[in-house]
Amino acid sequence: MAKILGIITAVVLAFTALIATKNKSKFEEEIANLATENGTLAKETKRLKATQAEYDKTTPLVEAEADLAEVESSVISQSKRNNELKQEFEAKTAKVEANKQQLDQIREKTDKIGDINELASKIRVSKAEMEELTQAVGTTEAKLANLTAQNKQCENQASALKQKLDTLSSGQSLPNLNTAIRSIYPSWGFVTLGTGSSGGVGANSTLEVVRGDNTIAKLLVTCVESNTAAASIIPDSVTSDTVLMVGDRVIASSQKPAAQRN
Repeated sequence: MAKILGIITAVVLAFTALIATKNKSKFEEEIANLATENGTLAKETKRLKATQAEYDKTTPLVEAEADLAEVESSVISQSKRNNELKQEFEAKTAKVEANKQQLDQIREKTDKIGDINELASKIRVSKAEMEELTQAVGTTEAKLANLTAQNKQCENQASALKQKLDTLSSGQSLPNLNTAIRSIYPSWGFVTLGTGSSGGVGANSTLEVVRGDNTIAKLLVTCVESNTAAASIIPDSVTSDTVLMVGDRVIASSQKPAAQRN
């Protein structure tokens, strides 16, 4: 029994020793792998640090370039603004110069005119005189218009009188003559009329005696005064059964239409 236990113990120890040997090999292999990985990690860490250092060197340059671009843009904007301000300044300067010249001209004219108060007084006096002249002109124009109207009326009257005189001088009565027989002298063969030269009766003119629309006799004016006239009865113009009467209407021959004359 003791011998069997010894054998079992020896077998267990041998198996344990075998497992331990295998585990040691595996552990050593793991240690080696770990060392390899640690070496790789160390290399990668070193490379990363180098890359970080290179990046640290590059980043300020990139930022500087961005800052430079911003500065350049700002410089361009400021330059444009400066040009605008320069143009604005030049325009205002030109305007100031023009205003100065205009002011100098005004001062020169003012110096030539003299004292402003004195000038204002003269202007007020001139204005008052101008108003008086305007009123006088208005009055004169009204008088002129009245005189013109009167002159026109006189011209018309003169023209009418001239035409009347020309007509009467030519041995005709006025076309608008409209009078009547005032008296009749059958034995002497003449009549007198209710008007004379003032009414348009012309010496030696021929007149017509009318009743209604008919001419019943013709007269030859032989004597004319201002307010009456005498006229001979033209024998051939009166029919045997026609008797002239006081009050018969008498007109100028030219006033009667030809179709109604006998």
